[in-house]
Amino acid sequence: MAVSISRRSQGSKWVKDLKKKLPKLATSAIALLIFLAIWQILCFSPDAPLPSPTKVVSDTWELIINPFFNNGGTDVGLFWQIFASLQRVAVGFTLAAIVGIAVGILIGSNALIYDAIDPIFQILRTVPPLAWLPISLAAFRNNEPSAIFVIFITAIWPIIINTAVGVQQVPQDYKNVSRVLKLSKVEYFFNILFPATVPYVFTGLRIGIGLSWLAIVAAEMLIGGVGIGFFIWDAWNSSMISEIILALIYVGIVGFLLDRLMAYIAKLVVPEENK
Repeated sequence: MAVSISRRSQGSKWVKDLKKKLPKLATSAIALLIFLAIWQILCFSPDAPLPSPTKVVSDTWELIINPFFNNGGTDVGLFWQIFASLQRVAVGFTLAAIVGIAVGILIGSNALIYDAIDPIFQILRTVPPLAWLPISLAAFRNNEPSAIFVIFITAIWPIIINTAVGVQQVPQDYKNVSRVLKLSKVEYFFNILFPATVPYVFTGLRIGIGLSWLAIVAAEMLIGGVGIGFFIWDAWNSSMISEIILALIYVGIVGFLLDRLMAYIAKLVVPEENK
């Protein structure tokens, strides 16, 4: 009986949440339809420089309905192209998260180190992602680790900076309590420092995952191989504009989903009082 009541309560909550979101979803759907209609009108002429939405669908229908084909080499469906890119992003972003959080906590905890290193970080973070690619190719002499390094170096700066700021924003009262309780460094880290810093960490992670996705798409245009970035560049070289547009739509959707995923994880991890 209790299980049944709990399920009804959860179902009722889901319905209420859906009702709240319906007006926003309807507004977004209407805006999308208006955008597609304007696009269709502007590109309806055969002489238009870009294909209309209907032509994009007709030109790429096989790619849309069969994203899983694999004929070997780079002749694979869009699912495998995106999957290859996501694999690189997963490795590069994970490394950036581990190193970035550790470095951010270190420099945020020491004002002298922060003052010494912050100008260097501020300069390096403004370097465009693709500017790192020649350096990484020279250092690793291999496309795969070079692409992962570009992701790593692009994503790490917002993670470091936001984590360091979070450490610096720990209330002085918390520090005083730790002294009164005579907490060890390990206890202070897990009970005070890290929980207070988590919201800032996830802000950096959320920015970093978006930058990672941007970086890998750009890097793959130059390094080649399987990946959505290379697919876009190859389609350009073959004058397949409809395929480029379809790929860009997929890139945008995946980027949106990555951002939503990080926001969802943050919602689960960040303490309620810090939201």
